[in-house]
Amino acid sequence: MPDAEDVRRIALSLPDTTEKIAWSMPTFRVAGKMFATLPEDETSLAVRCPKEERDELVLAEPGKFWIAGHESQFAWVRARLDAIEDEAELRDILADSWRQAAPARLLEVHPRLGLPAD
Repeated sequence: MPDAEDVRRIALSLPDTTEKIAWSMPTFRVAGKMFATLPEDETSLAVRCPKEERDELVLAEPGKFWIAGHESQFAWVRARLDAIEDEAELRDILADSWRQAAPARLLEVHPRLGLPAD
């Protein structure tokens, strides 16, 4: 089961990613744009997720994903770390969120990062 240190290690391994404390919690940013946070007691993470996909995600795996009330108007979803299967799944979640925030110049250099394997 991944933990907050795994989130930090994997997030910081993604290109042009930095960690910054904001709202009293660690946030991870690509080229200055936030793509993940470790809210509250660092037992969950918040990541970018298109609104049209997140409802399906939450319905499919309600024990893993949920939408925080104050984030409902934004394209973010929460994931419980203790429900994430392994580091590979965590990496996929973080890379997908990274891809949504990354500027075009990074997506050009890393065209497959955050995309499902063929």
